[in-house]
Amino acid sequence: MPAFFDDGLYFECNRCSRCCRIEPGFVFLSQSDLTDLCRWFNLSEDQFIKTYCRLVPRYDDEYLLCLKDTEDYDCILWKDGCTAYGSRPVQCRTYPFWTGFLTDKESWQKEGDACPGINRGKLWTKDEINAARTAYENNEPLRFKRGGECR
Repeated sequence: MPAFFDDGLYFECNRCSRCCRIEPGFVFLSQSDLTDLCRWFNLSEDQFIKTYCRLVPRYDDEYLLCLKDTEDYDCILWKDGCTAYGSRPVQCRTYPFWTGFLTDKESWQKEGDACPGINRGKLWTKDEINAARTAYENNEPLRFKRGGECR
């Protein structure tokens, strides 16, 4: 069965920051995300985690590494725009080409109600969309055991 995006989809981030601000959210970090962000900010992993991260509990006594939100529910990396745009996490780089938004045209259009870049700008090919979706799906968040050690 063909995907609804076989002919591609239009999307261009206009940096409105709607996906980064105002509502609470979870930006989960993989080891490669953490490494890239530490390099970007010139911090050790411990320094970056203490300053910018929180641990989110899972159902199995493990925790996932996630960026903090501010009191206003903005991403902690947002200050008049993303302070790490050139090294932002895979989850951010691959938006809106996430599995849940690519299931059908209705899901894509619904996300377009929240994101003004959807259905505008650059035409992304099916291959580009699938590459972004695969990167998103393969981006495994760092997991920690209850005692704090990374798994």
